[in-house]
Amino acid sequence: MMNQNNRNHKGHSLKKGSAALAAMLLVSGTSIGVYKLVEELGTTVPEYHLSKDITEEENAAAQDKSTAKNTPAVQATNMSWVELASPADALTVPEIVEKAMPSAVGISSTFTYTAQTSGYTGFGFGGMYGNTQPVSQEATATGSGIVMSTDGYIITNAHVIYDTESEYKMGKATSVSVVMGENHDEEYEAEIVGYDIQTDLAVLKINAENLTPAEFGNSDDLKVGELVVAIGNPLGFELYGTTTCGIVSAKNREVELEDKTMTLIQTDAAINSGNSGGMLLNSYGQVIGINSLKMGSSYGEASVEGLGFAIPINDAAEIINSLIRDGYVTGRPQLGITGTTITEDMAALYHIPQGVYVYSVSESSASGLQQGDIITAIDSTEITTMEELNEQKNLHKAGETVTLRIIRNGESTEVQVTLQESRPEA
Repeated sequence: MMNQNNRNHKGHSLKKGSAALAAMLLVSGTSIGVYKLVEELGTTVPEYHLSKDITEEENAAAQDKSTAKNTPAVQATNMSWVELASPADALTVPEIVEKAMPSAVGISSTFTYTAQTSGYTGFGFGGMYGNTQPVSQEATATGSGIVMSTDGYIITNAHVIYDTESEYKMGKATSVSVVMGENHDEEYEAEIVGYDIQTDLAVLKINAENLTPAEFGNSDDLKVGELVVAIGNPLGFELYGTTTCGIVSAKNREVELEDKTMTLIQTDAAINSGNSGGMLLNSYGQVIGINSLKMGSSYGEASVEGLGFAIPINDAAEIINSLIRDGYVTGRPQLGITGTTITEDMAALYHIPQGVYVYSVSESSASGLQQGDIITAIDSTEITTMEELNEQKNLHKAGETVTLRIIRNGESTEVQVTLQESRPEA
């Protein structure tokens, strides 16, 4: 999550009920500030490889150490939880931090939005009367990032540079900067190379050379109970480079947030506002996850702690390379609508079927859908939620045609819709 002052998947699925929606927090935050506008730069670069192949010599060394560690004499010693959670050939936690810290950076994003302010303009029969005026304002949000190349490519979360969560839905940041250095005293203007809201990933580019890129591991090799270390900037840059550690609490955890389902690594390493986009490291100091969100301090009536989530690096790699190569994820389908789930209670109250209510249809869409339509099925598959609609839609590619069953003016009918390619705003 971002640190923002103005606002605050396969295993068990965390369903997005009212309590869950309030409790699942993206990790980022905001203060008021003014930054220079940075224009986007379209760049074509070679594909970056985000995994490390272990050599036969390293494997042999690991097996030797593992054999020694599992002898009865060693097992009889009082090992710390860190030792118990680490492979035999693991680095120590200070060694992990020393290796990874030069690749950990801070992200500062500036957003411009319009707010309504009230004021008094004169006197009337009832005394002084007022009106509201739209006023352009700015807010800044801070997060974390990961150096992925010597020539200045930086990985972070999409929600660090694109706001969909706050009251004002401020959209893409008008300017972004990257902070780095031992004393976080080096600051670079950053260009947004590309972002993907669906997977919550973004790539930035700064004009710098000879940076220290992170080493990327294989998130598929993680084991539940294994040691992990998180590095980021909780609550802003005053706590720049904060390190926490814990274990992998679960793999392939399905989390629902904002009509999308993400499959994430769950960890009890402390992750807080400002950690968004930061690194989750394995015992070898390799990035195996990108910290993204946490469960809030209260979940319904329960008090919770230590429920953080990170995007597996193996899942992120293809998206990151696509963002660098094309600026967005190509071939992803969309219906060209905005809509919302009609819940069971809403259906009963308004005497309408459950499904997806169409709020608007994009100007570029030739779908045949209209505002007020209720989508109840796609290709003969019944749907009652936006999540189910997206799940079925994502089985297709852009350019393919799907059949939607809709309710329009109380009558059931079917429309053929050609899926568009989803592109971010310019």
